[in-house]
Amino acid sequence: QVQLVESGGGLVQPGGSLRLSCAASGFSFYYYAIGWFRQAPGKEREGVSCISSSDGSIVYVDSVKGRFTISRDNAKKMVFLQMNSVKPEDTAVYYCAARLGPCTYNKGSYDYWGQGTQVTVSS
Repeated sequence: QVQLVESGGGLVQPGGSLRLSCAASGFSFYYYAIGWFRQAPGKEREGVSCISSSDGSIVYVDSVKGRFTISRDNAKKMVFLQMNSVKPEDTAVYYCAARLGPCTYNKGSYDYWGQGTQVTVSS
């Protein structure tokens, strides 16, 4: 059974930090690129970051560059999103997703999705 399970969300003050985790099971994790997406109320789901399967290349959306860091641990089949200097506009449900092939923010091209974890940035 394929599963992607996000965790680590919660309430954080502006300027604070949060670390999201994505645990994978039921598929050949090593061969999949993993993307983080987010969806704020009333908005479309958008790509935040992605880490490839092969060379570990990484991409970030401009709005999080310099603040968020994505990483993966293939042995543990996990991907992490370290969120620093968070802003109220980072408030959203965060999803991890897996796809065979290179990184992309094309949501329709992802094979598996997690259920999401809520991140709320507020004082």
